[in-house]
Amino acid sequence: PDSIVHEVMYDPDTKRATGVKVIDRETKETHEFKAKVIFLCASAIASTAILMQSKSDRFPNGMGNDSDQLGRNIMDHHLGVGASGKFDGFEDKFYKGRKPSGVYIPRFRNLGGDSDRTDYKRGFGYQGGASRGNWEELIAEMSYGKNLKEAILKPGGWTFGIGGFGEVLPYEENRMTLDYEKLDGWGLPTVTFDAEFKENEWNMRKDMQESAIEMLEKAGLYDVKGYDRPGALGLGIHEMGTARMGRNRKTSVLNGNNQLHDVPNVYVTDGAFMTSASCVNPSLTYMAFTARAAEHAANELKKGNI
Repeated sequence: PDSIVHEVMYDPDTKRATGVKVIDRETKETHEFKAKVIFLCASAIASTAILMQSKSDRFPNGMGNDSDQLGRNIMDHHLGVGASGKFDGFEDKFYKGRKPSGVYIPRFRNLGGDSDRTDYKRGFGYQGGASRGNWEELIAEMSYGKNLKEAILKPGGWTFGIGGFGEVLPYEENRMTLDYEKLDGWGLPTVTFDAEFKENEWNMRKDMQESAIEMLEKAGLYDVKGYDRPGALGLGIHEMGTARMGRNRKTSVLNGNNQLHDVPNVYVTDGAFMTSASCVNPSLTYMAFTARAAEHAANELKKGNI
């Protein structure tokens, strides 16, 4: 339960992985566990870090890294851009629990015809919802006394907003590397990121804000204000793409069954295998690919192929 996996062991004679090396989190002792099949599902960053640390004479730059694609093509979703506005009415309404006022607007850009853009590729979706103001908006006017107590019992006005979730393209130069000069508490190398949004994402964000403002104004809201709070890769918490799958082993790390091209009994089924990010939550996709890969591994074991 306190094991920190840091290396996948490899047998050059069989060209198969033989197990994993772990560090006990509390005692810092090293142990080895043997296995016929290994699934890496530690996250797009951690799984790739484990592969990078799994060096041998056969794989001096990390297990499965003949293509030099391991750690590259980091993607996420960019967010923090959209608009909000106010609307009247519904003064006798409120929300609680799983409020029913949430909305999702699917991607509508670059789908052909009038939806196509020349300033960026791919697209984005919107997530949004409505809410009422609270006691905080009363502080400046009524900071004490009976009036304040009475006022805070009444919710403020309604606002409605939509925020965009945009696709980040895969860029080979957006990558993670290991820093052997800066180690963690267990003596393992830390991860260094060299990744950024590029022109495609910045142009998309302009459209995300402008379109949000236009939608809300046409819907009849007032005091509509746009916002754009740029962040960085990772803040969308949908990291993916560091060990992408592909048909060509020269440009990818995994095959279509989530196996390492050169070590078929090692599967990677978290976000690392993704080749593109789309603009929707990816967890169900990870789960579907994991189920498919697990079935594939079971069948390959029965056949004696791995």
